Amino acid sequence: MNSPTDTKTRIPELLKRDQSAILQDWARQQRLEGTRGEKVPEAEWREQSRALLEAIAAAAQSGRIDDVTGPEWNAVRDMLSEVAQARAKAGFTQSQTARFVFSLKQTLFPLLQREFQSDLKSLTEETWAASTLIDNLGLMTTEAYLKAREAVVTRQQQELLELSTPVVKLWDGIVAVPLIGTLDSQRTQIVMESLLQQVVDTGASIAIIDITGVPTVDTLVAQHLLKTVAAARLMGTDCIISGIRPQIAATIVHLGVDLGSVITKATLADAFRLALRRLGLGVRALPGNSPAKEGSPVKEGHGTDSNS
Repeated sequence: MNSPTDTKTRIPELLKRDQSAILQDWARQQRLEGTRGEKVPEAEWREQSRALLEAIAAAAQSGRIDDVTGPEWNAVRDMLSEVAQARAKAGFTQSQTARFVFSLKQTLFPLLQREFQSDLKSLTEETWAASTLIDNLGLMTTEAYLKAREAVVTRQQQELLELSTPVVKLWDGIVAVPLIGTLDSQRTQIVMESLLQQVVDTGASIAIIDITGVPTVDTLVAQHLLKTVAAARLMGTDCIISGIRPQIAATIVHLGVDLGSVITKATLADAFRLALRRLGLGVRALPGNSPAKEGSPVKEGHGTDSNS
């Protein structure tokens, strides 16, 4: 048995004949339902509605209205995708974006009731056909919105990862990467790329990777660190890992991870002092200042604290 949408429908004819009235009533429905929100200027959402309705009418004239996957509906699909992407970026919810299309039902159904009020069979068939069409377009809009929203979230996650792995220049020839949070494969790749780029930009010969803010270190995290150290060495930069707390040191020993080829320090300050010493620099207190206060790096052999 064929479904009502397999039969000849008058919906394409009605969409073309009453397009102006449909557009006017659709705009009223969007105002009532709040589907346009306040983030889209009136001129913009009116133009979106007009262009979409024209595209739907044209596609319905040349293709099947119960199957919106055909080439006749390409323009409609592209338009819905653009609307969904724009609204996802503007902060619209999924339901607000979908109701932009679904609100068209409340305009079409009364039109069908007036047109077929004396023919119950035709009214049922045409209502079913219109409902199927709008449902398919609404689902298409929802899918486009989800893809656009996923792209937004992915981009934001990437930006957050980049912000959470800054490479800081501590001194001429010394850079540091303070890590906070979990270290996984994706983040390690960003750390590695950021560090190597900074090495190229600054010509740093020593890099300090500080893991004070990394809550746990397991075998995978240790491997990630070793890969980063190895990549830096290929660029001619020595690495020092700082922030090795007692519990992390015990974990590394328990896991049997070999960090023998990597220089490690308990704190970032210790690592920085070692890096200075390797560059022939040291730290001494300025005259008149307490030795406990921060000093200034100076060349070794010129009043430098030999214990720095």
